[in-house]
Amino acid sequence: MIYLELFLTFFQIGLFTIGGGYAMIPLVLEAVVEHGWMSEADFMNFLAVAESTPGPIAVNMATYVGSTQGGILGSALATLGVVLPSFIIILLIVSVARNLFKYRGMQAVMGGIRPAVVGLILATAITMILGTVLGVSDLKTAPTLDFRAPVIFAILVGIHFLPKLLKKKKKLSPIVMILISAVLGIVFYGFLG
Repeated sequence: MIYLELFLTFFQIGLFTIGGGYAMIPLVLEAVVEHGWMSEADFMNFLAVAESTPGPIAVNMATYVGSTQGGILGSALATLGVVLPSFIIILLIVSVARNLFKYRGMQAVMGGIRPAVVGLILATAITMILGTVLGVSDLKTAPTLDFRAPVIFAILVGIHFLPKLLKKKKKLSPIVMILISAVLGIVFYGFLG
C-alpha cells in the first residue's frame, strides 16, 4: 500500500533527521532510490526545483515525491509524515524539556549532535558537487567534467561578490540569484548544450 509506505518513509526521515531540510537530503535520496520512486539523476533535478520554490525544502521534497507516487493523497500523507515528528518533538520540548537545556548532560548531547548535522550537510554538498560537476554518482563511476556547471557556478559567485567589489551595501536578493541561475541554465544547457 503506497500511501502507508509514503507516510512511514517520510515519518522516519522526519523523525531521525536533526538539522533541517538540508540534513534530510541524503536520507530522502536514499529512500526514493531504494523504493524505485526516482532515479538519482531525477532526484538531483528535482532538488534544484525544490530548492528554488517557496517553502521548506523537506516539505517540498515530501510533497513532490508523494504526488508522483500517490497523487494528492500521497502528497498529503508524505508531507504529514515529514512534518509530524518535528511538530511532536517541538510540543514535547515546549511542555516538558524546556528546562533540560541547563543540564550538562543535555548540553553534551547537543554538542555531539551539532557536528553530525554539519557533516550531513557537508556530505550533501559534496555529493551534489560530484554529481553535478563531475557526473559521479557512486565510487564505480568515472568522472566526466561538464564545463557548464563550474562556469555557471563561477559566474554566480562573481555576481554574488560584485556588490562588495563595487562597495555597495545592499547584497543581491536570493530570488535574483535564482533567476540569474535559471537564465544561465537556459543559455548553457539550452542554447550551448
